[in-house]
Parts: sequence; structure tokens; C-alpha cells
Amino acid sequence: MAFSSTVKEHPYNHLTDTLDNGRIKFFNPQKLNDPRYDKLPLSIRVLLEAAIRKCDGLYTKKEDIQSILDWQEQQNKAEVPFSPARVLLQDFTGIPAMVDLAAMRDAVAKHGVDPSLVNPRCPTDLIVDHSLQIDYSKCAIQNAPNPGGGDIPNQSQGSSRSTPSRPLSRGGSQCGSQRGSCSKPACSEPSASTGQPSVSVQQIENTPLLCPFHLKPVFETETALKNQEMELIRNKERLQFFKWCSKAFKNVNVVPPDFGAVHQVNLEYLSRVVQLNEGFIYPDSVVGTDSHTTMVNGLGILGWGVGGIESEAVMLGQPVSLTLPQVVGCKLVGSINPLSTSIDIVLGITKHLRQAGIAGKFVEFFGPGVSQLSAADRTTIANMCPEYNATVSFFPVDQVTLKHFKTISESEKLELLESYMKAIKLFQSYEDPSEDPHYSEVIEINLSSMVSYVSGPKRPQDRVAVSSMKEDFQSCLDEKVGFKGFHISKEKQETRVPFLHCGQEYKLAHGSVVIAAVISCTNNCNPSVMLTAGLLAKKAVEAGLVVKPYIRTSLAPGSGMVTHYLNTSGVLPYFSQLGEQGNNINLHLELHSCGVLSGNRHFEGRLCECVRANYLASPPLVVAYAIAGTVGIDFEKEPLGVTAVGKEVYLHDIWPSREEIQQIEEDTVISSVFKDLGERMEKGNTFWNNIECPDSVLFPWDQKSTYIRSPSFFSKLSKEVPPPQSIENAHALLFLGDKVTTDHISPAGSIARVSAAAKYLLSKRLTPREFNSYGARRGNDAVMTRGTFASIKLQNRFIGKPGPKTLHIPSGQTLDVFEAAERYQREGINLIILAGKDYGSGNSRDWVAKGPYLLGVRAVIAESFEKLHKNQLVGMGIMPLEFLPGQNADSLELSGKERFTITLPDSLSPREQLTVKTSQGKSFVVTALFDTELDVNFFRHGGLLRYVARTLL
Repeated sequence: MAFSSTVKEHPYNHLTDTLDNGRIKFFNPQKLNDPRYDKLPLSIRVLLEAAIRKCDGLYTKKEDIQSILDWQEQQNKAEVPFSPARVLLQDFTGIPAMVDLAAMRDAVAKHGVDPSLVNPRCPTDLIVDHSLQIDYSKCAIQNAPNPGGGDIPNQSQGSSRSTPSRPLSRGGSQCGSQRGSCSKPACSEPSASTGQPSVSVQQIENTPLLCPFHLKPVFETETALKNQEMELIRNKERLQFFKWCSKAFKNVNVVPPDFGAVHQVNLEYLSRVVQLNEGFIYPDSVVGTDSHTTMVNGLGILGWGVGGIESEAVMLGQPVSLTLPQVVGCKLVGSINPLSTSIDIVLGITKHLRQAGIAGKFVEFFGPGVSQLSAADRTTIANMCPEYNATVSFFPVDQVTLKHFKTISESEKLELLESYMKAIKLFQSYEDPSEDPHYSEVIEINLSSMVSYVSGPKRPQDRVAVSSMKEDFQSCLDEKVGFKGFHISKEKQETRVPFLHCGQEYKLAHGSVVIAAVISCTNNCNPSVMLTAGLLAKKAVEAGLVVKPYIRTSLAPGSGMVTHYLNTSGVLPYFSQLGEQGNNINLHLELHSCGVLSGNRHFEGRLCECVRANYLASPPLVVAYAIAGTVGIDFEKEPLGVTAVGKEVYLHDIWPSREEIQQIEEDTVISSVFKDLGERMEKGNTFWNNIECPDSVLFPWDQKSTYIRSPSFFSKLSKEVPPPQSIENAHALLFLGDKVTTDHISPAGSIARVSAAAKYLLSKRLTPREFNSYGARRGNDAVMTRGTFASIKLQNRFIGKPGPKTLHIPSGQTLDVFEAAERYQREGINLIILAGKDYGSGNSRDWVAKGPYLLGVRAVIAESFEKLHKNQLVGMGIMPLEFLPGQNADSLELSGKERFTITLPDSLSPREQLTVKTSQGKSFVVTALFDTELDVNFFRHGGLLRYVARTLL
């Protein structure tokens, strides 16, 4: 949008203000002089600023601004528009959107209109974060066990969402396995004192906490190029199309493969709190087709995930329509326990919010405790929104936010950011409680209550506070055998098994740690916990502590980001110094020794069947228990270890403070991350740069392609809007029950060999191994239409059993849903769908509306709709019709085999009631779920895409 050409006629032109000696303009809501503004939650102030700036009298009206100002009374009532500053797409969901725009160019060109006019109106970032499949490997890793059997991918089948240098491992830790065992001769010997070996012997591989190979890239350059070449061949059509999009469309920024996952790039490269456009400054905001979009709320950037059609609408200049949300104020008080990690805090807050019942609401954090959370902590909490069903978890911009961006932004830009956010009161200070906004409700969380936990010894759901660990393990020995108990008699609890290891005698007891592993799993999503573990290892080495040599220790960073944290902060060498190279030991099977790991799951005997008790712990606690050598320790009262000179060292002596961790994270690690990513973005990579693509305004479709194909949404597109056409004598394609999900409507998984989509791909001479998935083929409408209602779990009442089948009513034949729809279309018969409650619930995908549209469905009659899916149907020109309250297909005694006629008036109004007549002489009333005149307008045009195309014609 060009502000310079429209601001003179803007209805809120009187609210414009300036910064930077008049060079920068902005709309200042404070000039409304409305006392309600100061009481609004800051997330609602972002909605208000966008509504003022985008007020055009069509999509956004003055009444919308008043509704937002009156949020206290209008929450959960008023529908308001929101025009985000940008759109975020990842490749699987982005490709159908870009295919639609390319097809729209073809459509307008046929009418003599310049196709280069078809561009996203809202800035759009498309991140090609595909997974790299490993076809060739020259692994630089040897002896790298994966104790948890967790997330480290197999060399031949794995995938990486970071860089080709991600450590991979094929090692295992099963009892008796010789893979990756120590190269030294075995040196476990009978005890000198007893002369007897252990009664039952099992070997455990012993690998140091970090071996030097972790510093090497997984692939040599030649191997990396081979894998990239295979990737080019496999994804040639998609990548060429993306490359064409990056050149052909304005307002489209394509981030090539191998620069990071979508949320990582969004946080580290795209997000900047404010946007500058043609001399105007305004808050950054985003909607994205990825569930991780909510992470940016941790940086004071309002954003959430939407479906494909919603994202296309925003790209084409339409606002998101939302009901003014309730905003729950989450007040953080108290001081964080020094031994609590970021993960402890994140999981503790997540637990509180999950129990609070905040589904569909905004959460906004305030209170003195917020300033104790780093930017990484905040983005991790915001990313957990799906866990507690909030729409967003918003952290307003404050001094922590400014500190985060200080290392990557020029001081002038940072000063402008701060001045602007303070000018419109989007900057939060926690010093004066009188400045706190009003909220729908307030939840108070005391950070002092967040203590460190481990879980075990047999199940991950059995959490134990670290402070109670010693007593809890003792109770496990006492209790009868069960989920927590081992039932060891009192006399046997004192058993000590002596053994010689490399010439030195040691003794194992119940609770002795024999495995300590920091592995690549989901609880390491915030790399600061890995930094904490590294700093703890450094301080332990400096204090003179070591891990007992018989303990098998290992570390697998698991991602490029974690490796970057460990490398840049300089803590990497201390892991290997702390855990020396060791050898296999013999274990007494009646002894309940322990394994401690930082994975995300475990069960008894999983690490090794002779290790009876296993605990999940955060990475720094894994290091701590490895040093202690036992889980039977009270860290507050007992020393972690004793140095060679006899000095006792406690955990609190070497545990790094949060301030120390955050200082290193912000000043050293994050700044280098931004710098590295920025440099790589500027240079690109050889793989992407060498991809050839057509240099044309119109995309040259390959008729043989099975991935990219021009959809038929614009077939028979006329300049004139056709008059409303009633639905005459329609058949029901499907008769469905309650809770039909988007997975039922448009599966995203693999393509079954007996499906309609498989038949199509076989006709294109593809083998079943080349089918790929519906997700990968979202750019081909022929595949996706055949995949509509292809779920094997679809419950169609015409059939009576699950499956992607339906009844072709005129002939009585049972056919695939696509085959039946195709036959109806040949016969010139309109189609509807009958359904129950909550039609279209679940994940949002654009093909859940596009597919039915291409099958010929004109209307869906249901008891209720998932709101997001209802909007998708409207966006594709399908009528969402709702039975009157208390009515449904059964109460109206509909068999579904009738023919249905729905007469439309010449002028359709929002929420208008329509009469449905059946061939059996019955009639009933339904409500057309068009919420606004704009919805009606979209429907009259045959959907959003055709509406936008006609505006160009």
C-alpha cells in the first residue's frame, strides 16, 4: 500500500505524527484523546493501530475502530478486521498460494490485462524449509551412541531442518552391542577385595561426554554437493517454481533451502518489531501458515497461524476477520529459583495456563517477574500456545526486547524503535503498576514456585522435584514393585558392589549413575539450557571436579543452533575435559543403577536392560548427576564432589546464574547467530543460485508435471459478476455426522495405492514409491481434488463403514468420492454435503475448501461449523448453511437421498434465512453464515480468488 498517495484522503489523517525531525510519519492513537486507549491491553492496541492505519471505509470502517476502543464491552461480541504487516509462508502451505497467483496472472492476461499487476499487496515471506534427505554420506562421526534412541536421524533416511553439518548418529546402546564400543582393551576386573566378578554381566558402551568428532562436519564438501544434487533432482519442479516466484512477483521474498526452519528464520532474520514503509512506521505483525508463528509474540510482535486461504486473502489485501478476543493478563511475580532452568520456567507457566481454561483467548504477560525472562524464554513460552490453546501469548516490548535487538540493529534504528513504541504506548514498564492495562481476567503465577524437576524412574509422567530426589529414590526402593517401586529389602538396600576399573577400585550402589546422556530431543528446544549445561561443565572443571571414568557419558547437540551455542560461547571443550575416555564395566543385575538423560521419553530398560532406573532431566542436571555419580544426593545439603586436594564443592558453588547465562546468550551467541544468518542470506548458496528458472511474467506450465499445475479456479472467468444462481435439484455427495475434521476432508499424509489420486499418478507412469504425500503435491489440483474426502477414517452414512466411498444415488453404485463427483458433474447435477456438529474442525488447510469446490459442491448444510473452516468455504464460493437451533438431518427425517433445491434471492443479506425444499415435499429453513456484506460479495463472485481477479479486469 502506498501511504503517500492515500494519506490525504485518510479519515484519520488528523492522527498523523512525526519522528526523526519530521522524516518519519505514524498514526498516533493517543491523539484520539480517548481515555479508553490507556486501559486497553497492549495486544489490543496493536489491533487498533492497524485498524486506524488501514481504515478505508470498505474492509475497515470507523465503526471497527470504535468497537476496538470499546473492547471492555465488545470482547467476544464484535467482529473486527486485522490487517497484519506481513504474511509468512512455509513451502508446503505456500506453494498452493503461489500457484493460485500464477494462475490468476494467466486469467487476467486472457482478458487483455497486464498480468504483472497480479502481486501480493501484503509483503510475503516464503521460507523453503524442506527436509534434506540424506542419500550419500561420508560420516565424520564414529562411536556416537544415541542413548535415548531419540531424535538423531539415521544417516540414510534422516532429515535435517538446519544445516548439512548436523551431527548424525547410528550408534546404539543396547546391551551386548559392540557398535561404537571403546577401542581400548576391556579393563573391568574382579574386585581385589572379594576376588569375585559380578554375578550377571552386561556390557555398557562407554563414550566421553563429548568426543572431538562433534566438532567436525558430518559431510565432506563433495558429499554435501552430492546430496544437494539429489535434492535438486527430487524437488526440481517445486524449487524452480519458487525461484520463478522470487523473480516474477513483487512483495515476495523467498528464503532458499538450508537457511533454517521457518520459525527460526522468522525469529532471527524477518522479525524487527516495527516496519518502515514509504516514510511511515508501524508495528510489525504477521499471520503465518505454520504453527510456530506464535513464537514472535515473545518479541512484542503480534502474530498467529492461519490457513492457506486466509493467508492468500491477506496477501491479496483482505484483512483477517476476528471476534474481539478476551485478553487474560498473566501476572508474573516472585524471583526465579537459582537452580531453575528456562525449561523449568516454560513448562511451569505452560502447566498453569493449561489448567486455567483459556482456549481461544489472548494471553498478555505483565508484572515485575516478566523482566527476569530472556527473549529466548519468552519466544519459547509463546511457542507453547497450542499446549494451552491460547491464540497468542503476547510479551509487550520492554527493555529486555531492546537488549535483544541491540546486538543486531544499528543504534539509530533502535532509538527510533524505542521512541515510536513509547509514543503510541506499546512500550511496557513494570515499575509502575498504575500503568498496567485492564484485562478480562488476571492469572497470577509466582515464579518462586517453579522448581527443577526430573521424571522417573520408570515413566516420564512421574515427576520428582530435585529437592526431593534423594527421599523419592529411597521410597522407590521401599515400595512394592510397580510404576515407582522396586521392593528391595532393607538389608539389600545397603549392597555395595566393588570392582576394578583401569586399576582403581570403585563401588556401585543402588542409585549409582552409570549412564549420563544429553541427547537431541524436544526439551532442548531452548538452547539456553544447553548453554547452562556447558557453563556448569566449565565451572566444574575449573573447580577441579571430574566425572567418574566408569560412567558412560555422551552428548549429541542435535541441531545446528545448539552446536552454534556451544561453539560460540566457548564451553564446548569443557564437556570432554569433564568426562574422560572410559571403558566398559560389568553390572550386577540385582543392583538398581541409574541412567540420567535429557530426552523426551523413557521407560524401564530402554537405555539398557541392566540399568533399572532411568530419569529424564534437563541438560545441566544431567551434568550435575554425572559429577555426583548418584541420584541419592541432596544438592542443597551434600557436596557435589570433592577435589583432589579435599575441597568440598556444592552445586550452588558452580551453578551459573541466570544473569550470566543471559549475558553470554545475548552478547555473544545471539549476535553471532544474526550475523551469520544475515551474511548467508546475502550470499545465498550455490545450490539455490544454480537453479535455472524461466524469466517470464507468466509461468510456463509443464503439462507433464505432477507437482505444479495450473488450477481451474479461473475457468470461464467473466468480467461481469454473474447473478445469484439458485441450487436446483442437488444431490448430497456425502451424508456425514459430527466432528468431521479437516483431516477427513483433505488428508495431508501418504497417498494410498488404491486411492483415486494413486490411479491418476499411475496414469502418469509413476511408481508407488514416487507417489510422495498429499502435502508435497499441494501444487497439483488434480491430485488434491482426488484426495478430497480420501481419508480411510471418513464416516459416510451412505456407506455405513469407514472409508473414502460414497453412493452415486441415481445409479445406486458405490464409488470413490472423486469418481462419484466426476460422474455427477458429467450429468450436470449440483452437489451439497449434509453434516452434523463442528464440521471442519482441526488444522486449517486451504484444500479443505478448494477440494470440495472443484468436486462441484455448492453448499454444506451442517448443525454447526468450525469458524475458520466456515470462512474458508465462503472464500471459495461455497455456501455454509446452518440448521436452525434444535434441528438436524435426523430431526427433519432426511435420508440424504432426496434432491435439494435452495432458492437464492436477487439480493442476499448477511445471516439471511433460506428455505430448502426436497424432492419428497419437505422444506426446512437454514441460516446462510455470511457474516458481512464482504462475505456476500465474495460468494457472488464465486470466491475470493475470482473476486480479486475481477477487480483487475
